[in-house]
Amino acid sequence: MNKLVKDALVLTAITVISGVCLGTVYEITKDPIAKAQTAATQEAYKEVFQDAAKFEDLEGFDSAKATKVVADAGYADDDIVNCVVAQNDSGDTLGYVITVTSHAGYGGDITFSMGVTNDGVLNGYSITDISETAGLGMKSKEEPFMSQFRGIQAQILEVTKGSKSADNEIEAISGATITSKAVTYGVDAGLTYYNSIVGGATNE
Repeated sequence: MNKLVKDALVLTAITVISGVCLGTVYEITKDPIAKAQTAATQEAYKEVFQDAAKFEDLEGFDSAKATKVVADAGYADDDIVNCVVAQNDSGDTLGYVITVTSHAGYGGDITFSMGVTNDGVLNGYSITDISETAGLGMKSKEEPFMSQFRGIQAQILEVTKGSKSADNEIEAISGATITSKAVTYGVDAGLTYYNSIVGGATNE
């Protein structure tokens, strides 16, 4: 009986010490992690809106409501995480940066920020979180796949496994059609939300 009590006390002590250590590590690392995430987000914003001097939160933005808008439009695999307004030095609006999380990736969720100008031009996207297969789905972070989304009219896009035959087609990454569709239809979800607030995306 004494041995059982002793073993229980030892286990309790180990559990308490481990908990304290984990708590301490969390407290030490949470601020640097938060700062790194903020920096990565700002870098993504800047990548899709290089002319912007600053980014302001879209007034009244509600992620749940925005996600419902795109779900009702047929994009049930996508969440609209955030939306900010890209502005110049004078505070004039240049366009919007919409952050989307697609749940349709081959290896899990894919989160990216995409820019759309006031003139309805897609500025491309910047991925901030992805766990796709190296050499396949991870090519969604590389050229030439990314360039297909840059400098084009903000219209609803489709994925093709062959060569592009229309302006609204995106050529899939060879061997990574699932990832290609997750990113493309995630962009479509973002364009649908953009269209709901300012107009621009069309179902051409």
